[in-house]
Amino acid sequence: MVIEKKIYRVVYSKEKCISAFTCVAFYGDRWAINNDDNKADLIGGKEESPGIWTTEFTEDELELFYKSAEVCPVFAIEIYEKDSGKKIFPVE
Repeated sequence: MVIEKKIYRVVYSKEKCISAFTCVAFYGDRWAINNDDNKADLIGGKEESPGIWTTEFTEDELELFYKSAEVCPVFAIEIYEKDSGKKIFPVE
C-alpha cells in the first residue's frame, strides 16, 4: 500500500520582499539571492501572476518552508494545504 504524502503550496510575493534574505538563510535549497533585482528567488517556483511565485511541495519540506516563511519580516511567504486550501502560514 502506497501512502501519499500531503501536498502544500507556497505563495511568494516578490514585490513585498525587502531583501532581508532570512528565507535564504533558513532554506538555501529553495531560496536564492537574485543579484539582478536584489530580491529572493523561489527555486523551482513559477510566476503565476506578476510578482507572485508559487510551487508545491510535500510534508517532507514543510518545516523548512514554514521556518523560512516565519522569519520573513514582511510576511511575503504564505503556505497553504493544497487539497483544502487552508492557510497554514501566516495564521490569521
